[in-house]
This record gives sequence, structure tokens and C-alpha cells, in this order.
Amino acid sequence: MKNLVKQAKRGNKDAFSELIQMNKVNMYKVSRAILDNDEDVSDAIQDTILICWEKLDTLKNNDYFKTWMTRILINNCYKIINMNTKELPHSFTDELVANDPGIENAEWKDSLEYMEEKYRIMIILYYVQGYKIKEIAKILDLKETTVKDRLKKAREQYKLKILGEKGERK
Repeated sequence: MKNLVKQAKRGNKDAFSELIQMNKVNMYKVSRAILDNDEDVSDAIQDTILICWEKLDTLKNNDYFKTWMTRILINNCYKIINMNTKELPHSFTDELVANDPGIENAEWKDSLEYMEEKYRIMIILYYVQGYKIKEIAKILDLKETTVKDRLKKAREQYKLKILGEKGERK
């Protein structure tokens, strides 16, 4: 990927297009975890692609292209929420589940549906996207301890949801 970033920085549109193709599913998952409808998701992704192309020369470390792009995407998602004065989303679509075998489990999907957005985005970035805690902290502009705390609380919410549904102690 680093070579593609170098080529894209030199103005190679094909290299940039390939970078976007490599990351399009991840972009969808992250934006869908934040936004409530496909139109907003599409807008956020399109805006992100445009900003990344226009500001690619500001990327200091080519190894962090995906992290940098994800941060831009998350910022665009929050701008859309603020512009539309919408409530934060409380559901995932079946399309997201269909595109990721790691989220096939109905209990997993259901627990994410009721999780607060700040915890849900942690779960998506850490477990689905595979980002490390340090990378999530950088993407979301948070302290690593905050990311760890939110991941812990997200796991607790998940556990409570599953135990509560199975009639076990909470």
C-alpha cells in the first residue's frame, strides 16, 4: 500500500483509485456504524475520497494512509450528523452483516444495535477493522486509556445484553 500512496502523491489517479478500492468496504463499515442511512453514508464516503485526493500531500507518513483516511471519514460522518441534527443511529443494516462474516452472529448484531455509538465505533474499529488501540486513539483523537476504557465498557454492555437475554444473572 505504501507504494500506491507514493504514486498517488505524485498525481497518479489510478494508484489513488486502487487505494480507495482496497478500503471501500472498511469505509462503508465505519461510516455505517455512525450514520443511519445509505444516502448519508454515500455522502460521507464521497466527501472523504475528495478530501483525501486534495490533501494527500499533507499525509506525513505513507504507512498511516488508512488511519488518516478513516479519521477524515469519521469527521465527515459527524459533520453530516451535525448538519442534519439527527439522533445517533441505533441499528446496523443486513447489508453490513452480509458483507462481513465476522458479524454473522445475530446476538453480536443485536448487542451492537443497542450499544451507545461511542462504544459501538470502538468495537467496529477494534474487532471488525482490526485497528490497534494506539491507532484508534489517533483516529478518534482520544487518549489510549480512554479507548481501553470504552472497549472495556463495550464488552461489559455486550456481556450484559447476552446474559440478560438468556435469563442469566446480570
